Amino acid sequence: MKRKTTSGRNSLDSAGQPDTKKRVLDNETVKARFRDGLLDRETLEQYKKSYAASAPYKHGVISPLISAPLLRSVREEIQEHLSFTEKETDIYKIFQSGDLANLDGLDDASLSKLPSLLELRDALYSAPFRQYLSEVTGAGELSGRKTDMAINVYTGGCHLLCHDDVIGSRRVSYILYLTDPDVAWQPEWGGALRLYPTTSEKDESGKEVKVPGPDYSLSIPPAFNQLSFFTVQPGESFHDVEEVYYAGPGGKQGGKERVRMAISGWYHIPQEGEDGYEEGLEEKLAERSSLAQLQGAGDAFDRPQPQVTPYEGADEEEADKEFTEADLDFLLKYIAPSYLTPDITEELSENFTNDCSLSLERFLHDKFAARVRAYIEEQEQESNTLPASSGEIEKKTDWKVSRPPHKHRYLYQQPRTSGSCETKTPIQELLEDLLPSRAFKKWLAVATGCGELLDHNLLARRFRRGMDYTLASGYEGEAPRLEFTIGLTPSGGWEKEEDEEEDDEGEDEGEDEGEDEGEDGEGNIGDKGKGKEKEKEKAKPKTNGKEPAQKDAAAEAEIDEHTVGGYEIYMAGDDDDDEDDKEEEEEETDGTPSTSKKPKKSDPAIYKAAHGEDSDDGILFSMAAGWNRMSIVLRDSGTLKFVKYVSRSAGGDRWDVTGEIGVKFDEMEEDEE
Repeated sequence: MKRKTTSGRNSLDSAGQPDTKKRVLDNETVKARFRDGLLDRETLEQYKKSYAASAPYKHGVISPLISAPLLRSVREEIQEHLSFTEKETDIYKIFQSGDLANLDGLDDASLSKLPSLLELRDALYSAPFRQYLSEVTGAGELSGRKTDMAINVYTGGCHLLCHDDVIGSRRVSYILYLTDPDVAWQPEWGGALRLYPTTSEKDESGKEVKVPGPDYSLSIPPAFNQLSFFTVQPGESFHDVEEVYYAGPGGKQGGKERVRMAISGWYHIPQEGEDGYEEGLEEKLAERSSLAQLQGAGDAFDRPQPQVTPYEGADEEEADKEFTEADLDFLLKYIAPSYLTPDITEELSENFTNDCSLSLERFLHDKFAARVRAYIEEQEQESNTLPASSGEIEKKTDWKVSRPPHKHRYLYQQPRTSGSCETKTPIQELLEDLLPSRAFKKWLAVATGCGELLDHNLLARRFRRGMDYTLASGYEGEAPRLEFTIGLTPSGGWEKEEDEEEDDEGEDEGEDEGEDEGEDGEGNIGDKGKGKEKEKEKAKPKTNGKEPAQKDAAAEAEIDEHTVGGYEIYMAGDDDDDEDDKEEEEEETDGTPSTSKKPKKSDPAIYKAAHGEDSDDGILFSMAAGWNRMSIVLRDSGTLKFVKYVSRSAGGDRWDVTGEIGVKFDEMEEDEE
């Protein structure tokens, strides 16, 4: 787990030693804190040999590691005296303690409650054990001054998505498990450390590039007193933590929820003044950090690659942009009639001009939507027969698997360039007939007030339960672009339902209130399509504005804390003027890209770290997974976007069709912006 760390550079005393409460331990004291015989030469050679032969990249597992009585005492102290903060970002959902490096700053009364935890921390970072790990891994010398460790608790639904741990001066990553010592953890409960293989490819310049595959190749389940570790390697040490699954109805079995507790952290390169210190090495490592990888230019080996296609007749005369009878007849096969009336399109345009976003319920025509739903439900029923590996999926179905997993993973289809005479699925009709058509282009231009639409990039996506997501990515184009998503998720349970007994007026007034699970009252924007409103009212867009802010705390508290994910979020990124703050936030947010011209400083993607606090979480727009709902957003440079990981507890997969539309603005429009 990645988090913001302290500097790790404690002041030195008169003898040139770190001025902390850590004690220099003699060899016998260190040995007594580990399991019998662990530090013996014969045992070291066994682990060294095992580490060298490991795959998909070099890693090790030591079990047991610590003296059992000591680790049991550590677990008891943690449960009795430490508190945890719930944190949720695009890449993880966990409960986390503070950095245990800060134990040195506690007063004596507080330290007296954590004697075993102090003993463990000092043993893990002692010179004998650091030398032991250095020799087993061959990673080089490890710092004893810069300690970096915290306690993470994963309950049902918690997870950590794919990343390589490359930030700053990290050299070796480790996890020491503190699961229930009296109840063996079962693999079916989830929570495993999973390692991803990479393949070597060559880019256009001939430079070798390591590309992680979309499927993990090794799963290491948790076990009490087990240490898992590996050398941090840029572009290679990719891993995730599997979601912890609810053990039964309501997330419990036998009256007890499964809890994966662990101490995780890093050993860093030697700091200035320590043996093995290399001047300038930390700066070189920073150039290869996860953040730098994600902020770099688009990788030619990413899938899917954009298929940006110019609209036919993009240079058409103004008179040709008016709707013809043929246009309307074509659109009526796909789009609900209410969205094609002049008064509604005018209202949509007004709202979009004011808010730069729309959320439309029951967008597709009922007859066509019924066909789409039947197709998707049939696909969902066949999910049990869906191949497990990405390669088999691509061989046996129309779907491909996106990659690399440290950016995104989902099944996708793009418009086909041939075979237009073949029988099409309803998804392919959307991708190949409706959305690239000149008639839809005209409707989109009128509904948003954006005059000249240049090109389109279209994609159908299926986010599988317990597998798929997109991590936060920025848009860095010079001009804003239109982005739309048509949600096609037929299953329920993705958001808090409104009170069925509310009257029509009450529903209309309350529909703007945040209903997207976990979004603190500012998430979902739009009608819920209850079927009680008039057709014109259904077509009215709802925008992220003043109404969500009026949501009271009592209503907010009713939202189920165990969200299933699947919502799509646009967020303001960081102001990149303050480089110091930016560096700290890079570490805290697990490598998530965070550049933006937005003036509001916000932790990119952390939007649920503190429930109930009165703070601006940076969310610009959000829409929960749902059936037949469309969002349209004008996205400017620097804005972050992601689709939250879909929990295995979701009622089904998340389906959508999404598009990116190039827009040309005239000088007057640009001045107004």
